[in-house]
Amino acid sequence: MMMMMQDVWTQLGPAIATIMFAWTMYQNYFPHELRGHIRRYTDKLVSYFYPYMHIIFHEYETDGWFERSKAYVAIERYLSKNSSTQAKRLKANVVKDGQSLVLTMDDHEEVTDEYKGEKVWWISSQQVASRQTISWYPREDEKRYFKLKFHRKNRELITASYLKYVLDEGKAISVRERQRKLYTNSKGDGGYGYRRRMWSQVVFEHPSTFDTLAMEPNKKQEIMDDLQTFSKSKDYYAKIGKAWKRGYLLYGPPGTGKSSMIAAMANFLQYDVYDLELTAVKDNTELRKLLIDTTSKSIIVIEDIDCSLDLTGQREKKKDDKEEEVKDEKDAVKEKMKNREEKKQSEVTLSGLLNFIDGLWSAIGGERLIVFTTNFVEKLDPALIRRGRMDKHIVLSYCCFDSFKVLANNYLDIESHDHFPEIRHLLGETNITPADVAENLMPKSSKENANTCLERLIKALETAKEEAKLKAEEEERERAEKEKEKEKEAAAEEVKITDKVNENEKSESNIVKENPEGNGAKENGKSENNVVKENGDVSKG
Repeated sequence: MMMMMQDVWTQLGPAIATIMFAWTMYQNYFPHELRGHIRRYTDKLVSYFYPYMHIIFHEYETDGWFERSKAYVAIERYLSKNSSTQAKRLKANVVKDGQSLVLTMDDHEEVTDEYKGEKVWWISSQQVASRQTISWYPREDEKRYFKLKFHRKNRELITASYLKYVLDEGKAISVRERQRKLYTNSKGDGGYGYRRRMWSQVVFEHPSTFDTLAMEPNKKQEIMDDLQTFSKSKDYYAKIGKAWKRGYLLYGPPGTGKSSMIAAMANFLQYDVYDLELTAVKDNTELRKLLIDTTSKSIIVIEDIDCSLDLTGQREKKKDDKEEEVKDEKDAVKEKMKNREEKKQSEVTLSGLLNFIDGLWSAIGGERLIVFTTNFVEKLDPALIRRGRMDKHIVLSYCCFDSFKVLANNYLDIESHDHFPEIRHLLGETNITPADVAENLMPKSSKENANTCLERLIKALETAKEEAKLKAEEEERERAEKEKEKEKEAAAEEVKITDKVNENEKSESNIVKENPEGNGAKENGKSENNVVKENGDVSKG
């Protein structure tokens, strides 16, 4: 037996060496133009004996900086249920607020699945780039993919039924186990590999809801109905030819709950939140890349947009040549350096932001909300907030009695109290933000009860009322003083005009007195006439 094995190995060794030598010669000296033809015919030959078919699902649909393949993500979630029991090497991801783990198979692992009595194989693999590159981000050139292997007799079953089942089931699992995130854009150097790190993320855990939001009930219900209608209107938006997105403009004084409103909207719709910081965006191209890298079922937020960049619609005016000549050279150098620094920080333009909101690229992904917040809506360019871009304008104003009752229930667990009538009266006469009301209602120690907090709020309202009264009186006094100043200036101007008129009249009379030639001329004229008349009488005589 041992002799037979030795004979087999003795004969097998030269055969393997011959095959390796032939393969080396083929790789080094065979023309590339013919390799494709040989490969094609070789595959056909192998297919006669190899009964299985393969379908490849790449992680990224293109080689650019576009989003991950939805099919790949759905398959990854679908295979997670089989990976934990079959694969030997697993990858763990945290979902559902960190309370559970999702296990998926690692690279170069294989799991089996069964559908309607037929067996299929899923293989997770990756293709490493053949060239060597230098990158700050490891494994950037590795292209992952899933390979589905099945018997060719089941081709119709797999392509017509099984794949649809896998994608639908994977999407359903993603929705059930989805962990919502809060994203912010990273200020990068635009180097290689930057495309997949456009956003930094944390788990979105803001507790604000419409139930805790201090707002009039009717207005609150109107916003909720609007959001609910939008989330179910995919077919309607396609019918009318519009991108499936909607813009909201939230404006009002500071402390009126604009950020809380955004969190409530996200929790109501179960959307992710992308907090876009415009000052960290290099230019319009990078802004477009950030949009592409967002997902559907998300809210893109730009808070305090009037402060983010110079997007108020005011254009730089050309200065007169005389002013440029008069301007000091040192100030001119400082101005140029300042403008250069601003350009270095961000080159996002109003046009770029408008295209971001409703340009061609805004239709990518679908099911997005775009929310702007501002304290001074009058500063914004009308083109930025017109209907079609900011479809719904929501005013968040000072606290009313209905808003106060919501806050009292949230902070003190009371729905009525003896102090409520007095508070209602004071709120009708005083402007105070919900944030200030909430601060006064919050107990500062374990000894404070609802009565103590309400009394503190009443004092705060009375103080705010008195301060508003004093401020109004001061403004009225300043206004009266300005009116008096204007009247004095007008009277002084009138006196100046009168004095000038009198001075002109006086100067004219002085000129007449000092220049008697006119009178002499008239007298000469009369004497000449008299001479003529006398001569006439003489001739008649």
